[in-house]
Amino acid sequence: MAVHPLVRTVAEAFLGGADEEAPGLVEGLYLTGSVALGDFRPHTSDIDFVVVTTARLDDAQRAAMRRVHSRVCARFPRPHFNGIYVTWDDLAVDPQHCGPVASVLGGRFRARASADVNPVTWRVLAERGVTVRGPLPVEVDIWDEPGTLRAWSLGNLEEHWRRWRAKAGRLVTPRGLAVLGSLAPSWSVLSVSRLHFTLRTGEITSKSGAGFYALHAFPEHWERIVNECLRIRRDSALPSLYRNALERRRAALDYIEMVLDDALAPNPA
Repeated sequence: MAVHPLVRTVAEAFLGGADEEAPGLVEGLYLTGSVALGDFRPHTSDIDFVVVTTARLDDAQRAAMRRVHSRVCARFPRPHFNGIYVTWDDLAVDPQHCGPVASVLGGRFRARASADVNPVTWRVLAERGVTVRGPLPVEVDIWDEPGTLRAWSLGNLEEHWRRWRAKAGRLVTPRGLAVLGSLAPSWSVLSVSRLHFTLRTGEITSKSGAGFYALHAFPEHWERIVNECLRIRRDSALPSLYRNALERRRAALDYIEMVLDDALAPNPA
């Protein structure tokens, strides 16, 4: 599929640096996330990647990749080039059994796993991953089990988003103040909507796709905040649908709580 020119430029800059520092190490480079889902927005999206190697990185290779990512981040501060380093064998098994893998978050290389080691990443890679280097995803043995995807989605809502909502609900905190901006409400509202979509359909969608889904899945009362978050994601020049940031913040937090309650409610007997 065609990708945004900036995405291609960043990916090629990484590969050039990786091949110079550690020739032959990077056997596969795949783009997932919003790029793969056709919803990349330069002002809000990250460039999510999966690097595949034959074996786990040793100390020298980790040091080399840390230098590469540092240079890429210095050259392209935004969007972040974030992702994980896995082996071909890792892709063939449940990601929850991978153990620690190297990752990059906010442009910073880390020796430990990130939250991207999960069934959503594996599913997006298998079905829609963009190949920059390596065999096509259809030619790779990539684990996929719908029951685990559902269980992970429920756990993410319960364990991560419940806590996120509780912390964001306290205004005079870093997270609470962040929701006064525009990006945090849009990102959070559309993220929980994505998980709700997955629980109802068993499929993966983009943040924008989740917004359109939410407009039909929930009562009309919630259309205003969803449309506001879609407006922000599109970087639209149209004015906000809310009088002020406090009103939008309240609506976003109420929406997130509603989605959590709906998704996590026990199924009727």
